[in-house]
Amino acid sequence: MRLEAREQIKTLLAQKGLKLKDLAEKLNRTPNSLTQQLGRGSITYNEVLQIADILGYKIRFEDVD
Repeated sequence: MRLEAREQIKTLLAQKGLKLKDLAEKLNRTPNSLTQQLGRGSITYNEVLQIADILGYKIRFEDVD
């Protein structure tokens, strides 16, 4: 089962002991706007890269073959 970006980000936040509010502050956004964007699935790849960086993660592409 593939997790949506919203669920992956929530999982990573929980692992780091952070809340969505904390992430929104680091992105200079309101928690409400971030929640809405994640709910719509309209987050951009660049935003995902920024979130990964904030949380101390790196995105890697892996060949599935």
